[in-house]
Amino acid sequence: MLLHASDFALAPWVDSILPTLAPHLADHVDAETHGSAIELRTGVHDGVPGAIGELAALRHELRGELEERGLRAAAAGMHPTTVWQETRISGGERYQLLYASLRELARREPTFALHVHVAVPDPEDAMRAMNGLRAHLPLLLALSANSPYWQGRETGLASTRTPMFGAFPRVGLPRAFADYGDYVESIDLLLRCGAFPEPTFLWWDVRLQPRWGTVEVRIMDAQITIEDSAGLVAMVQSLVHMEASEDAAAAASHNSAELLAENRFLAARDGMQAQFLDAGLEGRISAHDVLSTTIDLCAEHADRLGCREELESARELSRHPGAMRQRERARESAGLAGLVAALADAF
Repeated sequence: MLLHASDFALAPWVDSILPTLAPHLADHVDAETHGSAIELRTGVHDGVPGAIGELAALRHELRGELEERGLRAAAAGMHPTTVWQETRISGGERYQLLYASLRELARREPTFALHVHVAVPDPEDAMRAMNGLRAHLPLLLALSANSPYWQGRETGLASTRTPMFGAFPRVGLPRAFADYGDYVESIDLLLRCGAFPEPTFLWWDVRLQPRWGTVEVRIMDAQITIEDSAGLVAMVQSLVHMEASEDAAAAASHNSAELLAENRFLAARDGMQAQFLDAGLEGRISAHDVLSTTIDLCAEHADRLGCREELESARELSRHPGAMRQRERARESAGLAGLVAALADAF
């Protein structure tokens, strides 16, 4: 979130800020749909520690450059008080095309997400991983939920960003695909029919990025601190490693699309307090129990990937997740202006 340092309201100045950034930082910063959103992008790393280390350095460098211009930055799923009338679409060609396509839907309050790419060399492995990740998406959303406020009021949701972003087309849970050919054929049909100009206009919770050779997980709210991000990134990388294997595909859960959609809603509403539907139990299971089981399943993969410490940190995040901390800080600081200031300090 790009913020005015004076009152911590969103500052829609990304188009004028980007050309003035130092060259090294500019290589890692992009505009997004809304003029008050900055995409901060790490380079490619062979492990979670390197990626998180670079993210910390980029945040530090960005903060220094913004403070010279009377601006601040912060990270959360949504700005707690902004209203749609205050939003401005970025001037880039892509974002003007989005506005032409989505009309006033594009001017809704900006949302902010954590996207994680994991390289998978073989397309069929990548397809298996994407299919397998569908069952884990509600947990990733519950753990990352970090947007309890909207237009200055408490929504009762842990991730208000999720239903707000849901107003866009081509979002949410993707279907399971038979194989990589099925995936390509499905998207190619939409491209040939002119639904959108290129595949990045698909905004599913998880998608393949053949251009980069990655599986991209997109369901998570942006995180307040880099430590919060570390546990989520480690979990994503470990889950991709686990689900890409043929053994995992053979043992994949047979949860229905309807059950997964319901769990996705429960995750957005309740965060880590969610009681997920469980097909095996024909009942419910707590998000904390699902997390514990998932971390145990991922442990050997995290060991091989060198991110066991970061994976274990997800337990700490689950005990004090972003939405809970935002509510606590809003009470402590006597309001949402104090909350946004605290988010900027935590950045």
